[in-house]
Amino acid sequence: MITQRNTIRVLIGLLVLVIAFHCLIVFKIIPFDIVWGGRLSSDQEMYVLESISIILNLFLIWMLSLKSKNIKHKFIDIALWIFFAFFSLNTIGNLFAQTSFEKYFSILTLIFALLLFKILLQKNDERTITRKANNQFDEK
Repeated sequence: MITQRNTIRVLIGLLVLVIAFHCLIVFKIIPFDIVWGGRLSSDQEMYVLESISIILNLFLIWMLSLKSKNIKHKFIDIALWIFFAFFSLNTIGNLFAQTSFEKYFSILTLIFALLLFKILLQKNDERTITRKANNQFDEK
């Protein structure tokens, strides 16, 4: 059964890989001209934008961790809806990137958007599972 918690785990795993990718760019193992639409013109721009990207991805991981712990707060859902919108728009932007490498990233950002949408629409797993288990025992 694909639960909300499992969906969150998959998304966090993908985000960790994306953060690792951004770190490889910061350390110049991967050239920065293949990201940000191929529009970066200096190391300074790369450091700023890659730092922002890493921070935003870490923030998303934090929000997903709070969501997986069933912490009920409107801010978490609002932040996740904003990330859903961001990844949806980013998918479109990546399709129009100058580099073919980044065009392929539209697949990843689409997957992120779909997983976030699924997380936001899924009901709380533990309560649902617990209720189903309790109802089965009550019927017997």
